[in-house]
Amino acid sequence: MKKDITILFTTRIIRLFCYGFLSIAIALYLIQIGLTEKQIGLLFSLTLVGDAGISLWLTTSADRFGRRKTLLIGAALMAGAGIVFLLTNNVALLIIAAIIGVISPSGNEIGPFLSIEQAGLTQLVSNEKRTQVFAWYNLVGSFATATGALAGGWLAQILQVQGWTALDSYKFILSGYAIGGLILALLFFALSSAVEVQEKVSAQTKVIFGLHRSKSVVMRLSALFALDAFAGGLILQSMISYWFHVKFGVDSGTLGSIFFGANILAGISALLAVKVANKFGLINTMVFTHIPSNILLMLVPLIPNLPLAIGVFLIRFSISQMDVPTRQSYTMAVVAPDERSAASGVTAIARSVGASLSPALTGIFFASSALFSVPFFLCGGLKIVYDFLLYRSFKTMKPPEEISA
Repeated sequence: MKKDITILFTTRIIRLFCYGFLSIAIALYLIQIGLTEKQIGLLFSLTLVGDAGISLWLTTSADRFGRRKTLLIGAALMAGAGIVFLLTNNVALLIIAAIIGVISPSGNEIGPFLSIEQAGLTQLVSNEKRTQVFAWYNLVGSFATATGALAGGWLAQILQVQGWTALDSYKFILSGYAIGGLILALLFFALSSAVEVQEKVSAQTKVIFGLHRSKSVVMRLSALFALDAFAGGLILQSMISYWFHVKFGVDSGTLGSIFFGANILAGISALLAVKVANKFGLINTMVFTHIPSNILLMLVPLIPNLPLAIGVFLIRFSISQMDVPTRQSYTMAVVAPDERSAASGVTAIARSVGASLSPALTGIFFASSALFSVPFFLCGGLKIVYDFLLYRSFKTMKPPEEISA
């Protein structure tokens, strides 16, 4: 089990390093091979749409088909997408590779990996250790993404200083991404059967999207998580960056420093969530750390000077991610073992769909000086509504470790 846990943490680090590594160069590479901004935007949109469909199919089948086999397919799709992007500049082929393959244009988690790895980890650790393991799993992923983005950006620049063309430097990074997919495949191949479902559902049981006993719970969680993600999509990092630039005239270097600090604090807050959850419970931690976080968010546009606005923003991030490992741990705890990959996959897709709908609304608000700060209030308000609905719906549904305590 220790070997499998080490492998799953290692694959998380390698994968998110690769995502961050590629995220800096991918758009620049596509410009170099002749794509227009509109084509790149279409390509990235179709990448996310394709990921939602492929991930839903794979994660809802993984517990029956085999978690290791499904992870191997995901690694092959990641390596394959990197290879196709290297070998062609044909827009149609690139779109097909983006839809079917695994390419992360944002540096964030994409593909079937997260859901299946979390299901496997839940299989390997005790109920009492689950939230702690998820907190570290999220922390190493955040640090890997940041490190990958830093490495990718500087590597491309160093290669170009050494005389490489911009195109060749970006191809080198794409090669690293494809190699990362192959390394993942080797690591997934080394997993033992301990990550697999031990008792599978009978053939007579009606299964929908990989769910049977827990369909109602997962659908209710998915609806609430979609609301939370819709609210979060109103203030994506790029949107907040733009707001700080317009409101206070902040330059790109300072913005980078602000968000580097914010993301480090967010990663650390995931660890702090463990002690809070052990004392107060998963649902209470999710709700009662989320509410003050969103009150702080709504205070940011009301503050008249930059240093204080940054201070409140950073304080908000110091507690903003405490609901992430607790949310993931709770979802794994309240469903049957043979539904865990599917439950994680369905709730993740719900979040993706929710988050995809709201950025366009922020664009409308940002176009009006009178409504420029409305996304902060709308986001914070909707997230607080989500908190109250979550508490009301699930306060009596305890995970096993809280029942036994």
